[in-house]
Parts: sequence; C-alpha cells; structure tokens
Amino acid sequence: MTKRVYNFYAGPATLPLPALKRAQKELLDFNGTGMSIMEISHRSKEYAKVHSDASMLVRELMNLPDDYKILWLQGGASTQFFMVPLNLQKEGKPMEYVNTGSWSKKAIKEAKFYGDVKVVASSEDKNFSYIPEDIQFSDNAAFAHITGNNTIFGTEYHKWPNVPSNVPLSSDMSSHIMDRVIDAKKFGVIYAGAQKNIGPAGVTLVIVREDLLDRVPENTPTMQKWKTHAEKDSLFNTGPCWAIYICKLSLEHLKGLGGVPAIEKINRKKAKILYDIIDKSNGFYKGHAKLDSRSLMNVTFNLSTPELEEKCVAEGLAKGMIGLKGHRSVGGMRASIYNAMPIEGVQALGEFLIEFQEKNQ
Repeated sequence: MTKRVYNFYAGPATLPLPALKRAQKELLDFNGTGMSIMEISHRSKEYAKVHSDASMLVRELMNLPDDYKILWLQGGASTQFFMVPLNLQKEGKPMEYVNTGSWSKKAIKEAKFYGDVKVVASSEDKNFSYIPEDIQFSDNAAFAHITGNNTIFGTEYHKWPNVPSNVPLSSDMSSHIMDRVIDAKKFGVIYAGAQKNIGPAGVTLVIVREDLLDRVPENTPTMQKWKTHAEKDSLFNTGPCWAIYICKLSLEHLKGLGGVPAIEKINRKKAKILYDIIDKSNGFYKGHAKLDSRSLMNVTFNLSTPELEEKCVAEGLAKGMIGLKGHRSVGGMRASIYNAMPIEGVQALGEFLIEFQEKNQ
C-alpha cells in the first residue's frame, strides 16, 4: 500500500483506515452478491441491512430516544440551512439564530426566505473568536438555531444555551457530531454533513424529534419535507447508498473503540497536545479561538507572517502532513483532528510544530 499521509483537511476529511480496508475488500463483491454495494438495488435485502445497521449505530452511539427519527439525506448541511426553517416555521413567530461564523451566516441568509429572523447573539465583533455567553432565546420563537462547531474559526460550544421548553433547539453539528457525549434530548433537530466526522461526502445525517414533523406546510414540495423521508425510513427515493455504507463502517469502528465516551477522551487528549504547544510557544503560534471556546475538532492558529505560514504548510506537507492551510476567508493555519485522526498523527504534527519553531524563531 502506498504510504498514507496524515490528513488534516477540514472536509472531506480523514476516514478510519480499518473502514477503508473493509470497503476495499468488499468493493467488487459485497456480501457474496457478486456486485459492489454501489450496484445493488436500494430496495434489496442486502442493502436494507446496511441501511438499518447505520441508523441503529447512530441511535446507539448517540443514545437517541425512540421518538427521534434518523434521516439519511443528500444536499449537504447547506440544504438543511433552508430545510430547517421550511420544516420548523410557525406563522407569526420569529426564527432565532446565533451567529458564530461563516456557516451561521449562510444559515441565517436561507432562513430569511421563510420569515422574520432575529440574531439574538453574535461573536462577529471579535472575528468569531468566541462563543457568546448568556444567550437569550424568547419563548415566542418558532425555533432556535446554533452552529455547534465553527470549522473555519475553530470555536465550539462547550455548554448549550438555555432554550424555553416550548422552543425546539436546532444545531448544525457537521464538524463535531459524536466528538463528545451530549444529551440529544436538549435538541429538536440535529443535522450534520457526514464528510467531516462520520463518513464521506454525499450524505447528510438529520435527526428530528418526531413531534416536529407535522409543522411543515402542506404545500411544501414532497422532497423538502422531513416527514416524507421519515415515513419511508429515508428510502422514498434512491439515496446515497455508498456513502451510507461507508458511514456504517466508520460508525462500527467508533463503536469498537468504545463509542463516544471513549473517543471523547481521545479527542481531548489530541486537542490538548496542540493547544499546549500553541500556549507554550511564547507567541510564535497564536491561537485564534478564546480559551473557553476552543474546538476539539478544528485547531486554528497564526504565525507572525503569511510567508512563515506558507513555509510551515509546505514543510508539513513534505513530512506527510496535508491540509494545514487555514480557510481562504481567514488565512492562518488549521489542523482538523476529527474522530478518525489517530493520536499518532497529532503527535507527529506536534513534534513538527516544535521543531519548526526552533528553526524559525
């Protein structure tokens, strides 16, 4: 096998090597069918088990109650930016959002097509370097919305905002779903593009509390109703079978590690390695996120000049560490250390950053 790099891209991102090897083994002949999973009918019993297993793993790993529906959809989290307000709107009630970065802004823009949007808190005043505190959602809101982890700016909610009991909380968890144990009952809707933390690009996981499915207006196009997909177990139409299959393999790997409690311990250890190096660098590396808002998944930082950052990215690439350049909208550097990133990769990056500082300070 060609030597694999340590992939720090923000997404599509690294996948568990055991899952990739299993997929490679089964590529031409899945489960004795003589076909690839990409060729099998989505109505077949062979695929039905893959689909069912993937959903059961999500429910088990996230400890989801029975009244939450698990949907496997297409269009990325960006499609959910309009499907959330479309499905959760209530006439005469505002939709309330917290703005913590680029993806929050995109979600807010889409929601405005469906009614009154109120931004109840924002961290834009300090270039999205923190998660606002004391967020106040009103009891008159149709729903509340947050972006749980901000991939570009490297911030993450470490405590959830209080929401009135009659207001469902919706969260984009694309870049941190299953990175730590959460109480899913605090949310009405959770959605996540798979390509960062649970699988490949091409499928989006949506988790919806069952009582919210009837909110959608009757004149909504069929495919844009969560209810359509919930009633057919995400098999109303041909779904992204291959992507769901890879998600299943990745989730099996996560379960084998000990599930979300186990990966949370690993994730905290990985993040600590990099943040400790940043904090002890005497300003050579400058973290973007405030200490209490730092992401476990996306470590963002700057060096003194763009030229030095380019040198660091290039030398990291030469050592088999790819994807360290920050998002084009903010610059700097970023290491995305999702669930599938082995701790050895983070240790290798940490050693490289220490060595780079010694040579360039």
